[in-house]
Amino acid sequence: MSHLPNTLNSFWLWKEVYAKLGISNPAYKYWKNTPTLKLNNKYVFIQKQTLPEKHEYVEEILTDLSGYLPIKYASDRLHVNEHLFVSEKMKLHTEFEYKFVEDVKFVNIKKFFREYGIKVNKNSIVQLGRMKDLEISADATFYNLKNDYGLVVYN
Repeated sequence: MSHLPNTLNSFWLWKEVYAKLGISNPAYKYWKNTPTLKLNNKYVFIQKQTLPEKHEYVEEILTDLSGYLPIKYASDRLHVNEHLFVSEKMKLHTEFEYKFVEDVKFVNIKKFFREYGIKVNKNSIVQLGRMKDLEISADATFYNLKNDYGLVVYN
């Protein structure tokens, strides 16, 4: 298991940035003062307010991803099947808020945690699943969700 990372509060999805600017995909690699974040070796994000000066204007029309994570990355970090966030037939699907940017689907993990009163520290490990599949230890905090699902935070 691994910890749930900080959300994308201070990042833009690179795919949206280059689409709006009409520039080539690998352009960010040549921007020396623009920090990037890569999730799952698939999603590239550019830190807000670090775009080269001639491209700064685009930040006004980019999608704010505060509280969101790509569904594949979120499912990996919560140790659940990606179908939880994809299929409306899954019992917890409607408990999450979603956002599409370009062709990437994001899930608002921060809002979900806030609504259920789930406290996660920076170094916590999180596991979401059916109650029968969860491993609860003495140093863990258990949250009973609904529809036979629970969440365990290991500190």
